[in-house]
Amino acid sequence: MGSSERETPGSHVRVGRPRRSSPVMLEESAAELFLEQGYDGTTIDQISSRAGVARTTFFNYFPTKGDLLWVELDAAVPRLDDALAAVSAGSSGLGAVEEALAVVADDITGARVPWAVSQRELMGTADELRATGLARLLAVSEVLERHLRRTEPALGDAGARAASASIAAAAMAGASQWIEEGTARGPLADHLRGAVRPVVDGWRGRIGAID
Repeated sequence: MGSSERETPGSHVRVGRPRRSSPVMLEESAAELFLEQGYDGTTIDQISSRAGVARTTFFNYFPTKGDLLWVELDAAVPRLDDALAAVSAGSSGLGAVEEALAVVADDITGARVPWAVSQRELMGTADELRATGLARLLAVSEVLERHLRRTEPALGDAGARAASASIAAAAMAGASQWIEEGTARGPLADHLRGAVRPVVDGWRGRIGAID
């Protein structure tokens, strides 16, 4: 969630505004509370109450409090799978990876900068991000690995796994840089291409050496 979409702490009374969906209200309420009292000091009950929904509604959308920190990435993983399927016909396996990552990134504007990352010092989310980040990295890597196993058989199973892990890590690094650059950050897709392309080129070279 971008800061432009989040109200200032304490401004949870939304007079005159159209009612927003429960997930969005939960995200906004969590952001307000994390800013006011920190991540560790905020409970799911408090987030639900601030959003004006039942505790059970929270769990309809988020299995844990920590899942609120990864809304954009968790939503991007299935879109990446779809994008890989859509672009594979006209690109090599590795080329499709770079293109599909850019397609997914184009859906994430500067207004949707992950607040839990950009405001981690103020919100106290750094430890939770570290604790839950590996699962997200693995989720991205697994999508890429399935694609590369199908489209780049020369890599073999171990190569597909290694290539996927390294590309996923590069993509995460590019996304982190994008977040850190503030209002002058530019498109996310450009950052991902810049981070991923050297890794993709390296694996292309590896395939060429095998051939």
